[in-house]
Formats: sequence, C-alpha cells, structure tokens
Amino acid sequence: EQAVAVAGGVIGGILLFVLLGITAYLLWKKFCRLFSYEKLINPVKTTNENAIFQGQANSEIQLKSTRSRSVPFIIPPTLHGRDWIHLTNEEQVQEDSDPYMTPQPGPRSSFHSLAGAYVVGTINPNLYKFPEDKSETDFPDGNIGRLWFSIEYEQESERLLVSLIKARKLQPPADSCSPFVKIYLLPDERSYLQSKTKRKTLNPQFDENFVFQVSSKMLLQRTLKFLVYHVDKEKKHHLLGQVIFPLKNEALTEDNKLVIWRDLEKENLEPPSEYGDIQFSLSYNDYLGRLTVVVLRARGLKLQEESPAVGVYVKVSLMNHNKFIKSKKTAALLGTPNPVYNETFSFKADQTELDTASLSLSVLQSSKGEKTLLLGRVVVGPFMYTRGKELEHWNEMISKPKELVKRWHALCHST
Repeated sequence: EQAVAVAGGVIGGILLFVLLGITAYLLWKKFCRLFSYEKLINPVKTTNENAIFQGQANSEIQLKSTRSRSVPFIIPPTLHGRDWIHLTNEEQVQEDSDPYMTPQPGPRSSFHSLAGAYVVGTINPNLYKFPEDKSETDFPDGNIGRLWFSIEYEQESERLLVSLIKARKLQPPADSCSPFVKIYLLPDERSYLQSKTKRKTLNPQFDENFVFQVSSKMLLQRTLKFLVYHVDKEKKHHLLGQVIFPLKNEALTEDNKLVIWRDLEKENLEPPSEYGDIQFSLSYNDYLGRLTVVVLRARGLKLQEESPAVGVYVKVSLMNHNKFIKSKKTAALLGTPNPVYNETFSFKADQTELDTASLSLSVLQSSKGEKTLLLGRVVVGPFMYTRGKELEHWNEMISKPKELVKRWHALCHST
C-alpha cells in the first residue's frame, strides 16, 4: 500500500509538472502574439507603460477628430488568420498561425473591427488629389479676358488643327457682349478663319474646330494669332484683345494634342514708326546678378528685299562704358515684316554695373549672299546713354526686381 501511494504521488507530481509546463508555454506563446500585434500597430518604441497608455489615448482622440476626412485602411476577413513576425526594423512578413486566433483588443485608433474586417490605420485622401485647376479662378489685376484653345498637327495631310474652346471674363466697352474670334496663321495676315458669334455673354463657349494647311518645314516658322471682337447693336466690331502664340517652341504630333490658355493682350493700335517697332521685356535679379531680356515681337519692319528667303532676326548686345561685353541673337524668321520671336536671353551683370551698362537691340536682315542689313536699332540703359521711354523702361526694371517689364520701342536707323 505504501508503494502504491508513493507511485501515485510521483505520477501526480509528474502530471502537475507537465500541466504547469504546458500552461507556461501557452502563456508565453500568447504573450509573443500580443507583442507582435503591438509592433504592427505601434512601431514607435516607448520605455514605460505610462507613455504607451498616453499614446493610445492621444491616438483615440486624433481618430475622432480626423475620422470624417480619413479613409480606413482595412485587413479583409480572409487574412484574419495570419500573424506578423518582425524581421528587421522596416520589414514585416506573414506566417500561418492558429486560424481560430483573433487579434488582441487594442486601441481603436489603430486596430479595431469593422463589419468583419479589421482597421489597421487610415489614409488621408488629400495626399492623392490632383492639383486644382485655377485657370478659371485666378485672374490677375488688370486682366481683360482669357482664351482657351488646343492645337494638333497631322503629319501625313500636313494640316494644323486648331480647336477654339472658350473665353472667360471678357471686358466689353458696353454692358452686354456678343463676342467672336478671328484666327490668323502668321505671317499671312490677309486670310483668317472666324468663329460664330455668341450672343450676350462675357464667358462664351465656342467648341469650334479650324484647319490650316501648312507644310511641316514651315510649321515652326508660323505663329497663331487670335483676335477677340465684340459686335455692338449697330453691327460695329470692337477689338477686346489678342493672343499671339508662336509654334516654334511646341512639340506638335498627332498623338500630342495640346490644350492651352492665354490671357488677352491689348493690341497696339498706334501706327508703326518710320523704321518699325520692337517689343521686349526686361528683368533684373539682384540676388543672382542676372539681366534677362525677352524679345517678343516686331512690327512694321521695312524689309530691303521682298523675298520669302530673307531672314529677319534680333541681335541683343550688352555694353559697359560703350565697351562690348557679350551678344546673343534670335532665330531668323523668313519673309515677314511682323515677326514674333518670344525668345529669352540672360546676361551676367553685377548690380554696381547697372549705372554704366546698356542694352542694344538691333533688328537685322540676312540675304542669300550672306549680306546683313540693319533695319533698325534701339538702346535702353541709364541716364548716361538714353532718354525718354528707353530710360523709363530701364529705371522701371531696376525699381521692380525679378519682375518682367514689357514695353514697345520705336526703332531708329543710327549705327
């Protein structure tokens, strides 16, 4: 009997020891799973329990304030039976585990049930929105209207397709406005295409298509010109503004339809001067010490040879104490007295040199025999060299650093 009692006690002790070991193993495994979930939902390491509880409370408050504008990031129910193990500081991988194991309850801000799925975070939709198009809302002071159009070029048929889309915020001379648009393909100013007239609207929607026949060789030499008119009750036409758009800087292909908008400009209604006029912008960046010149266009030039092979270009020269520093020139445009360039040049000029520096813009004509003829010239600079509009343009450039100042100037023929 004593032997049986001793054997029973030994067996009971062994069973108790095994039971305690199994219980300890299950508790250890459960603790590891709980720890791995905490790593997923809270990658920030804290050193004390108070910090953890405080972070969870803050997360709960933040979720309530942002829930209306955030999108939950959800683990579907099919993945609930998967666990996560920690590999490195940045990597996580799934491993199979008990399919009946449910996630441990945690703070609702990072991991909670939603219709059988579990939310592990939120996504801010504002981070994935396209930039807002402000072309119909942001109009600068003094704006007289804005025009939208698209262009496309068909290589095989050599056709330039122009779609007139719409205009906004037109400024008519009267209360009502009945606008239409004339479209030119410069340098041909004798022929044009015209849109329909839209009655009594400052924001016309045209949606009309036009076709110009032009060879691919001459395409980059051409310029689109849009004239926006208003028709009054007496059938008189009033020019509201114009858009000049050179094609040379655009990559026109059949697969590339460009949608463009431009602000209207007032046309210079004064007759050209004796040798013609030139329009350009000046800007000075005092921080970089950069003088920028944008050669825009010329008009009324007196060409010496009436030939389509004649090229007209502008040479821009920087001078200091009448000493030549550097010069740059535009591309030569063929056979037009009203060329459009839209080319930008930059010169290095220290701020201390602005009182002695000047810019010379010469309009030149080249011919087949490599002979160059001067059509006209204008000099802008300080009081040492210039007077009148040329001096005003220079002083306005200095008084408005980093801002483009645009003006027309009459050409003279002095050398």
